[in-house]
Amino acid sequence: MILDQITKPAQIPPLSDTELSELAADIRRRIIEVVSKNGGHIAPSLGTVELTLALLAVFDPLLNRVVWDVGHQSYAWKILTERNARFDTLRQFGGISGFPNRHESPYDAFTTGHSSTSVSAALGIAAARDLLKEDYHSIAVIGDGALTGGMSFEALNYAGHLQPDKFIVILNDNAMSISKNVGGLQRYMAHMYASKSYNKLKKQVWDLSHSLPSSIRRRFIYGAQKLEESMMNILVPNIIFEDLGFKYVGPIDGHNTPQLISILKRVKNYMVGPVLLHVVTQKGRGYRPAEKDSSSFHGVAPFTPSSGKSATPEAKSYGEIMGETLVQLAEKQDNIVAITAAMCTGCGLGKFEKRFPNRLFDVGIAEQHAVTLAAGMSTKGIKPFVAIYSTFMQRALDQLIHDVALPRLPVVFCLDRAGIVGEDGATHQGAFDISYLSAVPNLTILAPSSAAELKAMLVWAASYDEGPVAIRYPRGAAHQRQIALKDFQPGKAEIVSELGAAQKQIIAFVAAGDALLLAQDTAAILAEQGIKPIIINLRSLKPLDETLLKALGQSCHYIFTFEPGSIISGVGARIMQLLSGSAARIQNFGFPDRFIPHGATPALGELIGYNAPQLAQKVIDTIDA
Repeated sequence: MILDQITKPAQIPPLSDTELSELAADIRRRIIEVVSKNGGHIAPSLGTVELTLALLAVFDPLLNRVVWDVGHQSYAWKILTERNARFDTLRQFGGISGFPNRHESPYDAFTTGHSSTSVSAALGIAAARDLLKEDYHSIAVIGDGALTGGMSFEALNYAGHLQPDKFIVILNDNAMSISKNVGGLQRYMAHMYASKSYNKLKKQVWDLSHSLPSSIRRRFIYGAQKLEESMMNILVPNIIFEDLGFKYVGPIDGHNTPQLISILKRVKNYMVGPVLLHVVTQKGRGYRPAEKDSSSFHGVAPFTPSSGKSATPEAKSYGEIMGETLVQLAEKQDNIVAITAAMCTGCGLGKFEKRFPNRLFDVGIAEQHAVTLAAGMSTKGIKPFVAIYSTFMQRALDQLIHDVALPRLPVVFCLDRAGIVGEDGATHQGAFDISYLSAVPNLTILAPSSAAELKAMLVWAASYDEGPVAIRYPRGAAHQRQIALKDFQPGKAEIVSELGAAQKQIIAFVAAGDALLLAQDTAAILAEQGIKPIIINLRSLKPLDETLLKALGQSCHYIFTFEPGSIISGVGARIMQLLSGSAARIQNFGFPDRFIPHGATPALGELIGYNAPQLAQKVIDTIDA
């Protein structure tokens, strides 16, 4: 394979067209080979192989800075920037990240993982370059989906204002197959708009206008602009970018490497302010299952390469159970709608979309809009269920506070992927939602420990109209703990196990959500040494069951809290504050004050001291001290 001979990006520019084609095929085989074993974002990365080759053929990646939006399309970039030998460790504990990471490689210009940030970051790099009087290109690669995020338009607008030279935004348009307008005439127009001669002529026309009398100068400029815009309106989509102050080039066939290289070389060598290069690609390119179903292959668990089917089918996830329960509720309650931010499948809303297509609102990657859209709908008697990953909900905190909680609107937030998510790493760990939501007035926060509890909470939330509700639950298979939850009410905890045989010291474990399982596993280890704590399942993180907790504060010598989130400003901290005057000694177990890297969940738990053996030892050390 030619890929085996490529150890540095500097080896790419001399390659022939034939060699580049062979290298692209090798890269795709490498991506499929590794992602089928490790899981990951396969369809986006398969779609950007030729674009990556073209960028590395034209731009020195250590001198010039390339920012990949989100970064789930950057696997080819990692392979070709001296990480192929370690690519087998993709998303594994101690291995390379599934997203660009400045701490991992000097070739990664910016640490990414959330959407719609690349233009802002690359513009910041360009502005710093100009302040420091340095000379290089700053390039943002952003997918068409990421343009639905308002932040990207804020950045495009400001770039149009600053007008920096050597600043390129590459729009990776993969929402459609390569369309007919990517043909001979369109290629000609793209070359023309990128050519020195065309831009020289445009500058001469502009200079000429300055010599005209002021009485006709304005009309002359207006006429020239309209002539050019008319040509582009006929042949070029996305005229909006020209209006924002960018030089628009494209659309370009994103799988034609020689053409991409040619256009990039032309764009590189002229100074016209910011440039937007529109590249049309196909998600999942080169792998049939991903081409046919790019949505399902956006991010995948390990799979069998020959069939594309999951290698280890799991039991139903919390997200799937949420989606199925919501369908059942919507059958009975016709004011229920579901809102998601480009995560319909990921959040388990596929069945809801099929059953109620007119009641599913996928707003794209626009979490802020999703929350305020829900707020507006709720003012008219609609009951919105907003399904968002915990880590992405961070992006809409202001909207939740100002537009939902302040007016006490009955919006339900279903926060998937709360807690450790594993291989997606620091940018995706749902570590902070308890902390940032707990301070919001009027907001009820619930955390199920099982599928049955999640269903009960959703049923209750569907009829609750006194304010917003957030239900947080983890990634992966839902625990099938069967309990009676007919009369679930917030603010009421469950006593899972009573005090055991007479002990010198009374100990209580108070657990939030799926941390109940960790508390039970920790208790099982301690039971071998004759220590049997009371175990409490909080269920409701806000309001807390203050009556029960205060009783524990009076009767217990030690209270240990377990929560799948940051211990700073978490539920344990609130319990400690509530019981500040009690005699009980309280210790909080949760995530430490650090970002948690990528890797399998058990390895991460061991890394941060958040597993049953380590916590059992901490309990013993505390009560023996």
